[in-house]
Amino acid sequence: MNTMQATRLVAAREIRVKLRDRTFLISTVVFLLIAAAATILPPLLSGGPSTVAVTEAAAGPLRAAGLEVLAVPDDAAAEQAVRDGDADAAVVAGPAVLAMDDAPDDVISALSTEPPVRLLNPDAVDPVVAFLVPFAFAFIFFITSQTFGVQIAQSIIEEKQTRIVEILVAAVSVRALLAGKMLAGTILALGQIALVAVVAVAGMAFGDNTTLLSLLGPAIGWFVPFFLLGFVLIASMWAAAGALVNRLEDIGGVSTPVQLAVMLPFFAVIFLNDNVTAMRVLSYLPFSSPTAMPLRLFTGDAAGWELVVSLALLLVAAAGFLLAGARVYEGSLLRTNGRTSIRTAWRERETLG
Repeated sequence: MNTMQATRLVAAREIRVKLRDRTFLISTVVFLLIAAAATILPPLLSGGPSTVAVTEAAAGPLRAAGLEVLAVPDDAAAEQAVRDGDADAAVVAGPAVLAMDDAPDDVISALSTEPPVRLLNPDAVDPVVAFLVPFAFAFIFFITSQTFGVQIAQSIIEEKQTRIVEILVAAVSVRALLAGKMLAGTILALGQIALVAVVAVAGMAFGDNTTLLSLLGPAIGWFVPFFLLGFVLIASMWAAAGALVNRLEDIGGVSTPVQLAVMLPFFAVIFLNDNVTAMRVLSYLPFSSPTAMPLRLFTGDAAGWELVVSLALLLVAAAGFLLAGARVYEGSLLRTNGRTSIRTAWRERETLG
């Protein structure tokens, strides 16, 4: 069995085990429900236009605004329709708008004469969307890289703790064992994100939010390769961290650098997303570029060449961390006499690999 065949065998085993894991399945369903709720529920819960009780003579502007008109004989009947719940609002002589507890904005807008508006920046992103989109990109990368990275580390520790790893390396090479785990984690992470993206896009299409969908399309497309390389970088660190210890209880002692490498970029993108200079810097740093650069594309701040340069830098960084993580993994995997230092694992790689 060559290395490629062994890698596929290990990856297939890891995927089968994970697909039978109830926690993984439940978390996937939860992510899908959140994506569906965030995109489908707002249009459904927004409700239709208000029903307005008004005399037929004054109903013209309200009908023109798309409101549902309940024709009544006089102002007293209009007020009574509101009190009885037959209408959301009423327009009486004055004119005046009657409502029970909330001012009906759509009715007020229909009766108001709005001045002409000229937008100096018509392509500007809505402030709410401008906050939610960077949060969504950062949150997806943060949660997914943490979840699957921790699972890779836990799988390695469990195999060391039970000494099964000694049987595994007798059948396949250490390098194939690591490559299989990394491949399985990457496939599962991308699969989960792809499902969430499909549900989110379907939800926006269902809600007829084509404007937002057209803006997000290119950003989502570029997010996939950035996420892939960023995940490989983080997963390499988690694999090395897992190989350094022999018990699950000890993972906290070696995972702090990995945790910081994921958490600091997450908060930086969230809190600095409106700072053009900071986002430009973050979009070139390997640990933050998977979220910062697609976000700059969404806001229209990134040129095409910047995407290519940033992706190339991330590729080089991911390859470097993958090689370094593999060396630490090979040098510490078979050491079961307590926690192994990075220096020892690096030095012993040739004799234990």
